[in-house]
Amino acid sequence: MTIRSRCLMAASAIALSATGASAEDAWFPYAVESWDPPFDMASPRTSIEYVPLEMAAEAWEICVSFPHMKDAYWLGVNYGVASEAERLGVKMQLVEAGGYTELSTQISQIEDCVAAGANAVVIGAISFDGLNNLVREIRAQGIPVIDVINGMSSDELSAKSLVSFGEMGGKTGEYLAGEHPAGSDAVRVAWFPGPAGAGWVEAGNAGFLDAVAGSAVEVVDTKYGDTGKEAQSALVEDALETYPDLDYIAGTAVTAEAAIPILRSRGLTDRISVLSYYFTPGVDQGIRRGQILAAPTDSPVIQGRIAIDQAVRVIEGADFEKHVGPALYVVTADNHADFDSTSTLAPAGFKPVFRVE
Repeated sequence: MTIRSRCLMAASAIALSATGASAEDAWFPYAVESWDPPFDMASPRTSIEYVPLEMAAEAWEICVSFPHMKDAYWLGVNYGVASEAERLGVKMQLVEAGGYTELSTQISQIEDCVAAGANAVVIGAISFDGLNNLVREIRAQGIPVIDVINGMSSDELSAKSLVSFGEMGGKTGEYLAGEHPAGSDAVRVAWFPGPAGAGWVEAGNAGFLDAVAGSAVEVVDTKYGDTGKEAQSALVEDALETYPDLDYIAGTAVTAEAAIPILRSRGLTDRISVLSYYFTPGVDQGIRRGQILAAPTDSPVIQGRIAIDQAVRVIEGADFEKHVGPALYVVTADNHADFDSTSTLAPAGFKPVFRVE
């Protein structure tokens, strides 16, 4: 048996939440997709409703590793893992490496976490391939490893809680191609997929480029870089200097957030439009204010919650879904009023939580 239950509502209903209960009690059941065979994004998938455990059998120690906490996207995932750990009654230790250049730091932090007695490890990986040896070593100790958000290539993982970032990039590309189909006037876009080498970035890049192929959209430049605001701002400035006739800036949420004040200062707000291929509070605000056209959401809060539940299920030998991720949908100004941000964004005022007892 699995945790599958009844068939789902339409994907647009994903954003709706229950009322009259706390977020911890009301987040489930939640619409997700389950891949089978798992760990292959090309596998067939089934729409299901995810229902977590009511409570853990013991106060297990869960180690969670993130690439960084530089932007609000990972703050949302942090909210998800911390809230679900508290709801389930388990302990959680979060470590963050400081950026996508810090693979060795992530590895050493996880090793320390395991040595300190972690019963399971949840990893938002810096590198698609770079942690495979570490995963093998941890699994050899009988400790579950859950792949959350970013993706790893190891076939020794216990479970994955993530979506296809190829489809995330693809949805942004589809939106742009829909606005400028083949035969219409050509438009020029500078594309900022994120830090080179990260699994989610390579997937997002491929998805975006595939989606705009054959349309009137011309990708004049692809600029990789860390998702810190300073790094993305520099890349945007460079693109504007090199390509003064741009029509669009598309890329990471940090790129979109950084582009808004830069375009305003240059008097280009009305001429160059902005899109993101994932969702943060800054993107949410930009869509509400008409500064960002659209962005897909992968419900990162929910991905974090599910990863913790998967970890507990594996520890306790309970039935679990091996590879799931929330169904994707694109948020625009037209549907923003129906978007429930609790699936995607940490609450206003939420501060990073590194320890749950």
